[in-house]
Amino acid sequence: MTRRVVITGVGVRAPGGSGTKEFWDLLTAGRTATRPISFFDAAPFRSRIAGEVDFDARAEGFSPREVRRMDRATQFAVACTREALVDSGLETGALDPSRIGVALGSAVASATSLENEYLVMADAGREWVVDPAHLSPYMFDYLSPGVMAAEVAWAAGAEGPVTMVSDGCTSGLDSVGYAVQLIREGSVDVAVAGAADTPVSPIVVACFDAIKATTPRNDDPEHASRPFDGTRNGFVLAEGAAMFVLEEYEAAKRRGAHIYAEVGGYATRCNAYHMTGLKKDGREMAESIRAALDEARLDRTAVDYVNAHGSGTKQNDRHETAAFKRSLGDRAYAVPVSSIKSMVGHSLGAIGSIEIAASILAIEHNVVPPTANLHTPDPECDLDYVPLTARELRVDTVLTVGSGFGGFQSAMVLHRPEVAA
Repeated sequence: MTRRVVITGVGVRAPGGSGTKEFWDLLTAGRTATRPISFFDAAPFRSRIAGEVDFDARAEGFSPREVRRMDRATQFAVACTREALVDSGLETGALDPSRIGVALGSAVASATSLENEYLVMADAGREWVVDPAHLSPYMFDYLSPGVMAAEVAWAAGAEGPVTMVSDGCTSGLDSVGYAVQLIREGSVDVAVAGAADTPVSPIVVACFDAIKATTPRNDDPEHASRPFDGTRNGFVLAEGAAMFVLEEYEAAKRRGAHIYAEVGGYATRCNAYHMTGLKKDGREMAESIRAALDEARLDRTAVDYVNAHGSGTKQNDRHETAAFKRSLGDRAYAVPVSSIKSMVGHSLGAIGSIEIAASILAIEHNVVPPTANLHTPDPECDLDYVPLTARELRVDTVLTVGSGFGGFQSAMVLHRPEVAA
């Protein structure tokens, strides 16, 4: 019999709040946390706004040595891990550490520290030949993405499989999907999984500027991220993280754990088509959705809410709308769909996990978060996108999806455990 996997702990660091409660309060209020970039002088850039996290590492309990050693994204991941473990009530010290695993996702890993160190070594780019005498002793930690997962493993006391997943903007979905597979196959009993990214740095901003993927609506940052709106013109870059404690269902039930949701199904596909382009018919995302529903043994009519990728680019929102129609049929017109990127921006590899957090909290509280800034519907995006205001609704099953550069398309089905009982 396949082992069932549930989420019993969650930790979030996202724009507009310092923890999971603040994150959920922001979403349900329909508030946006996008603002002018404050981390560096963004004047030379086309897009000068972002979703920044007000994060104080010392207040979070990191020592000066840890702050120096860990990249900002790693700090986010560890802080969220600590919150998730406390939230789960799980005493990891009483468990066999070889039965605890880690799966961490990130798109750009320690890009912030790598860029900062280059600027030091090259004297802000003035020196063509860099001086290794100024090299940080932690440069390897920044260069190797796997170090991020190792730091999470140390924080969790995990000595089982430890994996880094980096496949662009679906990393946060795929890392949790991989962790679920580890528990189902019996490799571990507990997994700490999620994703972290802190890409609000000059080099990442410049990269998205170059392909005009981010919005130039700099004069109105609060309303700049507008998924599915007819006036949308690109996404708002952001940072953030979310981590989860996943357990085998029967074990969680025996210890009386609070269960947020069961991960019923997960699937990922690639369109093998273009690095940034998407086919209009949404076939690959639709296939991921169908496969995830099949794994969950649920019909498309069971979906109560769709947490969309909803990046706010012209092609993504139309592609995704087509995928929902293709996979859900008539149900696509009846089920509410929304994008939280309208409020917290797009944190690349981290956003898939942040959206999982929003999905399980929707189940927990029976509230569907809104799509902020949706005033002028795009005629080609003609579904129920829950504009502006959160909606109270009985939510038993959520479909959450992600789409990433390289053609990656992932889907996950989350539901109350009773749905499959």
